[in-house]
Amino acid sequence: MILFLAGTSDARELAIKLHQQGYELLTTVVTENAAKALEEAGLRVHVGRLTAEDMAAKIKEESFQVVVDASHPFAEEASKNALAGAKSAGVPYIRYERESQSFEHELVTVVEDYHQAAEIAVEKRGVVMLTTGSKTLPIFAEKLIGLPDTTLVARMLPRLDNMEKCEQLGVEQKNIVAMQGPFSKELNKALYEHYQVTLMITKESGKVGAVDEKLEAALEMGIETVMISRPKVNYGTLFSTYEGVLQQVDGFLKQSVMQTG
Repeated sequence: MILFLAGTSDARELAIKLHQQGYELLTTVVTENAAKALEEAGLRVHVGRLTAEDMAAKIKEESFQVVVDASHPFAEEASKNALAGAKSAGVPYIRYERESQSFEHELVTVVEDYHQAAEIAVEKRGVVMLTTGSKTLPIFAEKLIGLPDTTLVARMLPRLDNMEKCEQLGVEQKNIVAMQGPFSKELNKALYEHYQVTLMITKESGKVGAVDEKLEAALEMGIETVMISRPKVNYGTLFSTYEGVLQQVDGFLKQSVMQTG
């Protein structure tokens, strides 16, 4: 039995691979929309965030033998809760995270967090396109909305709660791009051109996270980019390939059978 945190498209692929190999999983996601693809593949799904205490209780209640954390690279709280929950319940923890990428270019500034990115946007001003999602929108809206010679364009998933958040924070409707990716390089270019973007802010989510397309489009158009680095979390057992996770899971579960047998 595996408790599996599925936060990205490649994570869902990994969950399906484990399921196809005969492993029993409970996958956890944050939204109903994310649950759909997993349910269609025949996987059990829990929708909603779990605290470390929730995680430990669920592990013990359903006798999970291993936790596979494939949450988004920037879902720092979810990973810390999974680590703590697994430790508390006394089961192994495995982290799957798409490979990190390094970007070196005169138009790219790499920062450690969202607040640093917002400060740079304040200095640069102009038309700032934010592609980091709705969760961090307040950090940027607080500093950029109403700032002279500055327009904040927010790109996010087309969900009602996101639109309500934009309204509450003062982001004008004409400056909201409510679309679900993946975005091609051509579409990114079209959006940059339409809004006359002068600064793009993104996260280092990895190739599967469509960072390449966003960045390549911006650089080809001479648009400055602020890249937010991934959170630094000591995961312990970490893999960036499906094969590594599958082998480790197999090893842990065989060991568990031997111990209980």
